[in-house]
Amino acid sequence: MRRLRPLLALVAPLVLSAPAPILGQGDFATLIQRLSEGEGYFPSDNLVTNENSYLHVLGDLNATGVRGGAYVGVGPEQSFSYIATIHPEVAILIDIRRDNMLLHLLLKAMFEEARNRLEYLCLLYGRAPPEDLYLWTDVTLEAILDYIDGAPANPALHGENHRRLMEALTAFGVPLSDMDRATVRRFHDEFAFAGLDVRYSTRSRRLRLDFPSNRMIYLEVDREGNQGSYLATEDRWRAVRDLQLKDRVIPVVGDLAGPSAVRKVGDYLREIGLTVSALYVSNVEQYLFRGGLFPLFVDNVRNLPTGPNSVIIRSWFSRRGGDPWPALPSQVPGYRSAQLLQTFARFHALTRQPELVDYWTLISDVEPRRAALPPH
Repeated sequence: MRRLRPLLALVAPLVLSAPAPILGQGDFATLIQRLSEGEGYFPSDNLVTNENSYLHVLGDLNATGVRGGAYVGVGPEQSFSYIATIHPEVAILIDIRRDNMLLHLLLKAMFEEARNRLEYLCLLYGRAPPEDLYLWTDVTLEAILDYIDGAPANPALHGENHRRLMEALTAFGVPLSDMDRATVRRFHDEFAFAGLDVRYSTRSRRLRLDFPSNRMIYLEVDREGNQGSYLATEDRWRAVRDLQLKDRVIPVVGDLAGPSAVRKVGDYLREIGLTVSALYVSNVEQYLFRGGLFPLFVDNVRNLPTGPNSVIIRSWFSRRGGDPWPALPSQVPGYRSAQLLQTFARFHALTRQPELVDYWTLISDVEPRRAALPPH
């Protein structure tokens, strides 16, 4: 026994420092509450992204070996396409709007009920699935969207679907107010009413038809011209569904420049032994610069655990108000936005003195890595 004690002394610290499991049974709702902070205001329901360039970084994510780890990102469905590419062990979807968390809970309920992509979209858009649903598993995305377009809206079926999905959503354990439930119903009704033509909109402006519809977003391509949406293939959809079934897509309420949510996410990732593979910020930094909050964001990002391949994905829109800004080399003709990839190491180097950095310096530092598509 005396001879074993030195070995035990060496082994014990390894056991004590082992990372905690990502989630235990019943921890999903508790973790959402633990990581979240108070909600903020944004002038849009943001049910659909307006970044038609969102897939243009997929080739660079593959080329630079961004895989596994933890994905952290803002917004609605576009994060699913990054998840389907990166295959993280956990995805934390953090957004300033509590409504975004509610939307993701509704989508989670659909992932858990649906057997394939077509049934998932039928649940979202209030359409009846075909009797031969199993034959639709490996068809093209175009065929699936044609089915949704051709199927008549079915208000009675939509109502029954929503009732059933709300039962599943309630079972997740996240406390819901009457207003929360009304918000989820309003969002679901909007998808069912508008169908694949649902678009990004703001509360203060008329609906802009130059924003892409969800149909367009689903059919978007990467820089090589390949479809890259999470709905492009059954395997990509199932990569997201498998993570949802394990309760590893965790919607969190928080401001990227807020007092606690991002920091708590960083602490949690260290606790479970994961680093951030990709942080998707959309064009949130643009708003943070306007509000003088960018240094707070930089402090929060510094608290996230990262590795040598960790990257930030951001979106850039070439117009601010009515005045055009210079075009970036990575912007593809015909696209309103550009998707930019930057390593965490480069971000940290640029923001050593965040109060001296401006938005253009931050985003124009990124060099294009891949050839542009022809005009879209």
